Amino acid sequence: MQTKLKIKVGDLVKVISGDSKGQEGKITAINRTKMRATVEGVNLVKRHTKPSASNPQGGIEEKEGTIHVSNLMLVVAGEASRIGRKENDKGKLVRFSKKSGEVIK
Repeated sequence: MQTKLKIKVGDLVKVISGDSKGQEGKITAINRTKMRATVEGVNLVKRHTKPSASNPQGGIEEKEGTIHVSNLMLVVAGEASRIGRKENDKGKLVRFSKKSGEVIK
């Protein structure tokens, strides 16, 4: 069974611990089994690539590494906030910011 996370692809998040602490970016991918997310422009790692048909030069390329979900916090209205879930008036579960109380789309 996959774990229900409080963040989704496309959310703006802030890194709250680790080497990239304080940086913000959008989530591009989530691995639910490992509980890790890839955030745009955060936790850049260097990858040494051999020359191939698609990349004849080879060399060193930078790409985003993954970050554990516990080190990320959703940014709502410009500030990082905890996230809760509650039923809206139609009976559907929606995410909301515990700091401001506003519903997250």
